[in-house]
Amino acid sequence: MVLRSCWKSRHKNNSGPVPRWTRLGLAVLFCLYVTQLACVSGSVGVTKNVVQKDAEFDVTYNDTVTSENQTIYAFNHTISRNKTEGVRVSVDVLSQSLESPILFVVRQKQAVLSFQVPLILRGLYQRKYSYNHVGRTLCQPPTRAASETQYFFVDVSTLSSQGTNYQLRVNRVESFTLQTDKKFSFTASPSQPQYFKYVFPDGVDTVIVKVNSDMNFPCSVMSVQDIQCPVYDLDNNVAFIGMYQTMTKKGAITVQRKDFPSNSFYVVVVVKTEDEACGGPLRFYPLRPDELIDAGNRSKVLDVVVSPAINSEVYVMGMLFCLGIFLSFYLLTLLVACLENRRMNKKREVYENPADMSPAETASLLGKNGDGKTPASPYEYGSFADNGSTQSSEAVTDSATSTDNNYGYMERSLDSVGRSRQESLSSVEEDDYDTLDDIDSDKNIIRTKKFLCVSDLARKDKRILSKKYQIYFWNIATIAVFYALPVIQLVITYQTVVNVTGNQDICYYNFLCAHPLGALSASNNILSNLGYVMLGLLFLLIVLKRDIVHNRALVRNELNALECGIPKHFGLFYAMGTALMMEGLLSACYHVCPNYTNFQFDTSFMYMIAGLCMLKLYQKRHPDINASAYTAYACLAAVIFFSVLGVVFGSGNTVFWIVFSVIHILATMLLSTQLYYMGRWRLDSGVLRRIVYIIYTDCIRQCSGPMYIDRMVLLVMGNIVNWSLAAYGLIERPNDFASYLLAIAICNLLLYFAFYIIMKLRSGERIKCLPLVCILFTAVVWGFALYFFFQGLSTWQKTPAESREHNRDCILLSFFDDHDIWHFLSSIAMFGSFLVLLTMDDDLDTVQRDKIFVF
Repeated sequence: MVLRSCWKSRHKNNSGPVPRWTRLGLAVLFCLYVTQLACVSGSVGVTKNVVQKDAEFDVTYNDTVTSENQTIYAFNHTISRNKTEGVRVSVDVLSQSLESPILFVVRQKQAVLSFQVPLILRGLYQRKYSYNHVGRTLCQPPTRAASETQYFFVDVSTLSSQGTNYQLRVNRVESFTLQTDKKFSFTASPSQPQYFKYVFPDGVDTVIVKVNSDMNFPCSVMSVQDIQCPVYDLDNNVAFIGMYQTMTKKGAITVQRKDFPSNSFYVVVVVKTEDEACGGPLRFYPLRPDELIDAGNRSKVLDVVVSPAINSEVYVMGMLFCLGIFLSFYLLTLLVACLENRRMNKKREVYENPADMSPAETASLLGKNGDGKTPASPYEYGSFADNGSTQSSEAVTDSATSTDNNYGYMERSLDSVGRSRQESLSSVEEDDYDTLDDIDSDKNIIRTKKFLCVSDLARKDKRILSKKYQIYFWNIATIAVFYALPVIQLVITYQTVVNVTGNQDICYYNFLCAHPLGALSASNNILSNLGYVMLGLLFLLIVLKRDIVHNRALVRNELNALECGIPKHFGLFYAMGTALMMEGLLSACYHVCPNYTNFQFDTSFMYMIAGLCMLKLYQKRHPDINASAYTAYACLAAVIFFSVLGVVFGSGNTVFWIVFSVIHILATMLLSTQLYYMGRWRLDSGVLRRIVYIIYTDCIRQCSGPMYIDRMVLLVMGNIVNWSLAAYGLIERPNDFASYLLAIAICNLLLYFAFYIIMKLRSGERIKCLPLVCILFTAVVWGFALYFFFQGLSTWQKTPAESREHNRDCILLSFFDDHDIWHFLSSIAMFGSFLVLLTMDDDLDTVQRDKIFVF
């Protein structure tokens, strides 16, 4: 009635009709009013009892909850600014079949934690696991007061109409704060995660958190998170913030104070619902998508210890140690070069002033050459400082005039040699020498003789070969630039992803000895690769020195430089030094974030080094018929291509291994034929007919041995080794295909190297003191290097958690681990191997080329 009278009075006072928008607004308000009345009347019909209880710690509360009642447990506790205590809530549901889960909500001063029981956690393929026992640690809000009493409430409710029995217990975690260097043991499960607090002590800027267990499974996750609420401590959210990694038996994370402004952090340990992330078995599929799976007992006993990591002084000592080792090789090289120059200057003075000494003393000091004659000049003596691989000289040899082992060595006038040397290199082409009509037949005659000498295979103009072999260096320099730039860009992206996401499963480090420096997670693994770069540069300087000395000898028209010794070519040596430097750079890039997707960064130039060393060994006695740079790098590119295919598709793929083994065997046979016949054969449609004819004439019609016995022995041994490796790969199918491929290259290189040394000694040649020392030193270093290589501190063939089982502590200066020592020793061993190749034939520098045998 009141509303009606008001309406009438207002209507009378208005001079005009009510606007249309006013009527629409009143209608909307009326509808809202009716709806509110209906809701209020409905809620009045449902009565819900809310009971609040004052609760105490360390008391178990057994109660029942339904949709008609709600229980609130009120707790209070005193917190101190200087002391941190954890509070843990444990809940058990006693009823088996539930219509609806029980919801527990913990309300704190600055945080709210809620969870349901049974707790449902999801695995792969939407598998659901139910847990009736749940334990959660409460996040403690920070306080500025010296002491403060805080309250928190535990609300228990459900939508189930049936009564559900539960148990609630709240207790204090006395050892919530971890102490430095003190191990603490605890038990965790998927529904009962654990986390603890650690505060950086004064004077400690970096610590390493280690979590260990005697149990491989169940799989677990360790995480380091900042002090903030909420704490992400369940399997489905532990990866949201902070740094984390999966683990079976071992886990370790290096933490720096600068990353945590509060000077403290939480160590969170979560047990996963499934074990696939740690390499465990894949569980069965549920029959129905919504079917709950009983997870069984997935409790795991672990222990955690936080220890101070290294300080800045250890970083400095590690860097100085690394630099000191490799700079010592520079000093040693300089000392040897000075001694050699002094010895050569002394011999030159004696040679220029022989009147001061008796003939016997002069002969004793100068020595004899291979023919028992006194050398014509002091430059006939090889030395570490002035002998090496340089351009080949063109021997004047005519097969028609060759007799016995001397294939027509003819001395030329120095004037003609000097004129040919002074001609422009740019006007020379590789086919310029091929002007006679019978040159092809001459090749066939010379290269198919039973006993070959170096002069037979050093007929091309040295200027032509100089241009040909310099292409090796320029090509590898170009490859290095185009290869290294995207690699560096990619690893920077990898490291950025690791730092942003905190996912330490991306990279396969030795986490027990991984020292961060700036944005790098393992600076020690990167620093230890410095040896490859420094020693590679030193080798280039040594080669450059020999190149300069030999070129000066050529300018002086010395016969020993022109017509004696192994033809000297520098292109391959320059390429080897560049490859060693690139190996160090790319290995460092790989160790920024090592994993299976970028392992080829670490091995690509290892294939290059092995291939170049074999080519250099072959080039020593076969300068005219060695492979061109384009062919060689094309073959190495094919090797790297198969390496990538093997890493991506080779694991357990039978078809891939069959195809690779067939290609491996066919390539071995083709290369063997090429080497045996010195390239004087053709691969065409008639090759099978010729093979059958040779077998018939040499094996059936008459039993004759091989014409080139030495070459046959090498090739038979090589085929046995390669066929055995192919069979091993086909049967075992190793997961690490890149290392398997590298093993093939190294085995062939070692076999050829051993054959070369044996044949050198068998031919009456000798090994001088310097290369002999290099051989012995290199063999010893390689032995120790391989020992540390096979320690296997991590492996990307397994899951990250399984890889961490191989992690070990640092063993050198508390900064370097076993793999770093492998880097040190292998770089020194490679440098020594290069020196052996460089100096091994110094004894032949005074021997005419028509008296040096080819093998």
